[in-house]
Amino acid sequence: MGKINWNRVFIGGLLAGAIILVIDFLVNGVLFGAEWHASLKALGQAPSPGSLILFIVWAFVAGICAIWLYAAARPRFGPGPKTAVITGFAFWIFAGALPTVGLYSFGVFPVHLLIYAACAGFVEDILGSLAGARVYNE
Repeated sequence: MGKINWNRVFIGGLLAGAIILVIDFLVNGVLFGAEWHASLKALGQAPSPGSLILFIVWAFVAGICAIWLYAAARPRFGPGPKTAVITGFAFWIFAGALPTVGLYSFGVFPVHLLIYAACAGFVEDILGSLAGARVYNE
């Protein structure tokens, strides 16, 4: 097994993070932003400028983690899009689906928003993983 190329994990992760950021912003910010804002307001919360900064950092860290997972799985599954889809899906399970189930269990957000966010997360994690994997090599 080869060693992980951390420079390529970082570069591919930034690309994956940019894709995650754009898709998440379009779905949860543009399409459903008003509904998310109303849900937060009903909880006595409001987005702040700091939350936007945290969201941007989160997207890039998520991208880096997704490509790290790809780099770790690559020796077992082989390089290429199949492995990127597998690891993008696995990343979505851990970073998207399971946390969404946790949020659902609290019953504080509308179910349809959680479903839309989870579906968007699925798409962004797969596409981000595919794009970042194209950059990665050992």
